[in-house]
Order: sequence, then structure tokens, then C-alpha cells
Amino acid sequence: MIHPDQVSEMLYAAARKTTSSYPSPIPTVIPTPTEYQYVGEAGRRTLWVLFVAMTLVSGAFALLSWKVPVSKRIFHVTATLMTLVSALAYFAMASGQASSLSCHTVRDRHSHDIPDTHHDVCRQIFWARYVNWGLTTPLLLLNLCLLAGVDGAHTLMAILANLVMVLSGLFAAYGSEHTAQKWGWFVIACLGYVFAVWHVGLHGTNLVRSRGGRLQKLWQALAIYSLTVLAAYPIIWAISTLARKTTVDTEIIIFAVLDVLSQAVFGFWLLTSHRAMAETNVDLGGYWSQGLGTEGRIRIGEDE
Repeated sequence: MIHPDQVSEMLYAAARKTTSSYPSPIPTVIPTPTEYQYVGEAGRRTLWVLFVAMTLVSGAFALLSWKVPVSKRIFHVTATLMTLVSALAYFAMASGQASSLSCHTVRDRHSHDIPDTHHDVCRQIFWARYVNWGLTTPLLLLNLCLLAGVDGAHTLMAILANLVMVLSGLFAAYGSEHTAQKWGWFVIACLGYVFAVWHVGLHGTNLVRSRGGRLQKLWQALAIYSLTVLAAYPIIWAISTLARKTTVDTEIIIFAVLDVLSQAVFGFWLLTSHRAMAETNVDLGGYWSQGLGTEGRIRIGEDE
């Protein structure tokens, strides 16, 4: 006969064997929810301040132009357009328009047997900023080229190279999370900047020497100042927009400072120097102030 204790031991052993045949439960984790990086109160306040400031500066530049003959207003017009376009861009950003989200998928790694999870990081991108730069930085380069007497061919190439830099920044901001694509656009943007500097800096330096010592010193100071400020844009852009190492508010504040330096400060410096130095006058012919002359008009239906 089997002792009752032996029966209990046999049932216990069978139960243990049955339990061990099932796999242990897989630890579960709750995926990280989508992370949204939006502009905060400091950023919104900065956008409104820049809108008001650029509007006032545009008005000041326009008032300065009234005291100058039309034939000598080229720098007043370009400086006013720079700050006016910037004011419109900042109004669009401050009023909640001209922005959208750029989302990247981030992998969350876990320890031991817990499987990896993924979550999205969506950052607010202000595309009006790139429209602003695409219209204002060519005007800045045009001012430098006119001041030095750079020919139209090199001026056009400098402007096109600058547009390549701005558009590459826009494409990278909305690109995927792939490193090769994102930083590939960054390299293209840097090359665009180098080509713009080459066309403006090299040719401008050679040409401005023949226009007098005072103008040469002014142009060199303006060129070094403005091209240095422009060089800061891709650096900040790479740290904030591409690498996302700063908040949206910090990004807005830094770019606002750069915009003031490259547009408002540059414009005041150029216009005050232009007023004090007759050498800065640019001869664009009669077309700028009087339109096409009789000899330049096309006659239709007349015999030669």
C-alpha cells in the first residue's frame, strides 16, 4: 500500500513540474507618450517685442530716406525692406501662424529582458523664419556688393549661394531623423555660406581698394561684422533645430538677437556712414530715379 504521505509528495512534485513548463511572464513597460516642444511664454513675448522693434526701425529708416534725394536712396530702400520683411515674419510667428510640427521617432532602450520602445518627439518649427532669411540676407549681401562695386555676376552668385544655405536649413528642419540626411543638408548649407563669402569677400576686397581709404575701412568693417553674424546662424541652427539641445524659447531668443544684429544694427551702421561719406554713393544710372530715358524705350511700329 502507498502511504498517504507518499501520495502528497507525488502530487506536489507533479504540480511543480507542470508550473515550470510554462514560460515566465515578459515584463511590460508603458511606452513614453509623444513629447511636444512648443514655444513658451518667454518665446511668445520675444516674438512680439521683435515685431514692434522691427516695425519702429522700419519707420525710422523710411524717415531717414525722406531727407535724401531719390537717386541716393538705394541703401535706405534695402535697409527698410530688410527690417520691414522681418517685422512681417515676426508678426506671423507671434500671432500663432507660420509654424508647424516636425516629428522624429526616438528609441527608448531598457535594461535586462524588457523590450525597447519608441516614442515621437515633435518640435515646433517656424517656417516664417526661413522666409525672412531668404528675403533679407540677400539684401544684406546686395548692400555689401553695391558698396564695394562688385559686378552683377558675382553679386547674383553670392545671392544664389545664400539662398542655398537658407533652403538647406529649411529642408533639414523638416527632414527625417536619419543622421545622414539631416547633417547632409547642414553640410550643403555651410558650403552655400562659403561660396557667398567667397563671392562677396574676395571680390569686394579687391575692388574696394580703388575707391579710397575711408570707404575701404568702412566696407571691411561692415563685411567682417555682417559675415561673422551670418556665420553664427548655421551654428545656432545646428545646436537648436537639428540637434535639439535647446528649448524652443531659447532658440527664438538667440535668433532674435542675431536678426537684430544683421538687420537693424547693420542698417543703422550703413545709413549713418552713407550720410557722412560721399564715397558711398552708388551710381545706378538714371533708371533708379527717373526710369528709362527716351533712348532706352522700345518703339513699336516705327521705322528704323
